Amino acid sequence: MGRITETVKVLLIINIIVFIGSLSLSTWSFELFALWFPEHPNFQFWQIITHMFMHSQSGFTHIFFNMFMLFMFGSHLEYSVGQKKFLFLYFSSGLGAAGLQILFSYFQFNPGYQAYIEAGFSPAEISKFIQDAITNEQFAVYPNIPQEMTQKMIGAYVSPMVGASGAISGIIAAFAVLFPNLPLYIMFIPIPIKAKYLVGAYFAMDLFGGITGQSIYGATNVAHWAHIGGAVIGFITMWYWKKNSFNQHRWN
Repeated sequence: MGRITETVKVLLIINIIVFIGSLSLSTWSFELFALWFPEHPNFQFWQIITHMFMHSQSGFTHIFFNMFMLFMFGSHLEYSVGQKKFLFLYFSSGLGAAGLQILFSYFQFNPGYQAYIEAGFSPAEISKFIQDAITNEQFAVYPNIPQEMTQKMIGAYVSPMVGASGAISGIIAAFAVLFPNLPLYIMFIPIPIKAKYLVGAYFAMDLFGGITGQSIYGATNVAHWAHIGGAVIGFITMWYWKKNSFNQHRWN
């Protein structure tokens, strides 16, 4: 899709350097820079930005896929909207992804938390219960509190968010708004598919995963709502820019 832009190049380099660095620093880097649930003691305000440059250490698939998507769509998009708008789109999509994922985490956490409060537990006792469950990798089951509710509460509490996926989702969605009829090819399918259909199908799978909890991608730790949050911000932002552009020919 043409020559890589300087902004995309810098983002690629930063992500790769941080990934390599996190392999050396291991647990410490995740405790400090991943985005933790706000009720977790590891949570810090700067993590809403730093988590965008962290990636899973369990393999190269996570960072490879994100950087490949940034390479494929980023430069073409930046050529069209300019550096400042591209950076705004990238980071606002990442923030939107974090916001929706945190909201979903509270949706998972609060029912269990309230159930334990109503059962007579104090906030300190609930915190200790969660910490013991993490340490022992098991927890006691209390009457009238469904086990699944407890699992969701603990899962929301202990699962950090990492990766540029939210920001990348915004870039991809914006690309589809700007070039809806541009034919794209997917590996192993030698038939061109219009961007609006291919990207629409991609996010439909995320919506399915977010609602059902069953990931079509195979991995079970995919932050589907983060993808959707980033995509919504990217779609709305680019739709607004495209609709209100003074230079109508810029978007042809």
